[in-house]
Amino acid sequence: MNGVTYVEKACAYITRASGELLVFEGPGHDGLQIPKGTLEPGETPREALFREVLEETGLGTLNAAQHLTTDVWTRRRSPPKRYVRHFFHATVHEPREAWTHTVTDGGEEHGAAFDLYWVSPETAREFALDLDDYVPLLPSSESATDGIPAASD
Repeated sequence: MNGVTYVEKACAYITRASGELLVFEGPGHDGLQIPKGTLEPGETPREALFREVLEETGLGTLNAAQHLTTDVWTRRRSPPKRYVRHFFHATVHEPREAWTHTVTDGGEEHGAAFDLYWVSPETAREFALDLDDYVPLLPSSESATDGIPAASD
C-alpha cells in the first residue's frame, strides 16, 4: 500500500523476582504503558531496548534480556502509520516499589515525569496502544506454581 509509514519500536517487559511487571502511565495515552521507543538510525532493536529503558526509567542494568516477538501494529489508518514492534523481556533487581523518573531522551517526551510502579502481569487494567498483547508470553514467577511465596535467602 502506497503512503504507509513504518516506524520500528523496541518494547520492554521488565519483571522482578516476584514476577511483577514494571509499568507507568504516560502523558497523552489512556492506560498503562511499558518502556518503549523508536529505533534511531543504525540502531538494532536490542540496542534501542537498553537505551529506551535507561531514558524512560533510569534503570541501567537489565538481566537476561530476550526477544519475545515482533509484530506490525496499525497506529492509525489514515494516513497509514504502522509500528513494527520488537518485544523483549528482561529481569531486574529493583527493591523500590515505585519511583518517579524524568525522561532524558531529548525528544518530545524529554522532561516528562513518569511515575513507575509494579503490577501483576494479570492486571485487569487496560494497557495503552495494545502494549499488553504479549504479556501472556512472560514466564511465570517462581512462586506462581504453588501459590506459596518462595523462601528468600
